[in-house]
Amino acid sequence: MLAGEGHDVELVDVDHDRVEDLRREGYSVIEGDGAVEETLIGVGLSDVDGLAALTGDPMANLIACMIAKAHSCRTVLRVRTDYQEYVLRKYGSDIDEVIYPERLGAIAAKNALMGGDVHAIADIAQDVQLVELTVTESSPMRGYTLSELELPGGSRLLGYGKAGEPVELPEEDISLELGDRLVVIAEFERLSDVRQLIVGENAAAAAA
Repeated sequence: MLAGEGHDVELVDVDHDRVEDLRREGYSVIEGDGAVEETLIGVGLSDVDGLAALTGDPMANLIACMIAKAHSCRTVLRVRTDYQEYVLRKYGSDIDEVIYPERLGAIAAKNALMGGDVHAIADIAQDVQLVELTVTESSPMRGYTLSELELPGGSRLLGYGKAGEPVELPEEDISLELGDRLVVIAEFERLSDVRQLIVGENAAAAAA
C-alpha cells in the first residue's frame, strides 16, 4: 500500500523463500533479522521516516522499535493479545502506535457475518469503540435534524453521510433520513443506547 502511494519502502525478513518471492514481485528486501541492530543499521535508519515492526513476535517488534526510535524514526508495533496492547499503550511511551490486526480482522468478520445496520469500525481502547450506524424506518431520530440528536453521555458524533454518499463532518441542520449513516465513538456500556436511538428496533438483532 505504501509503495502504491509512491513511498520508498524497504522490507526486512528472515525467511529466505519469502525474501525471494518479494524480490520477484519488485520489492526492495533485506534478508535478515529486524530485531538485530546491525540489520536495521544496514537499512540506513538515519534516512528512514518510520519503521513498522509487524512480526508475530512482540518482543522482536519491541526491540526493533527501540532501535528505530533511537534514530528518530516513527514507530508502529504489532501486538497479538489484548493484554500486550494494554501494557504497551500504557507503558510504551516511546512507541508511536500499537496495532492489533487480529482484532481488526475479527471486527471485519463480524460485520460481514452479521450484516445489518450497525458496523463496528475499530476498538479505540478496551472500553471505547468506533461504530457506523444506519438510520432505519424504525429509528426514533428519523426525520429529525442532527442538532436535535442527543446522544447519551460517553458517546459523540464524529461523522455523517447521506445514503450512498461519503461520510463527512456533521452539519447540525441536516435531517436524518432512511439509509443515512452516522459514525459515533462511544463507551461500550453506552453502545446499546446509541444503537437504539439511531437504528431503532433493529439495533438489538444487529448487535447480538
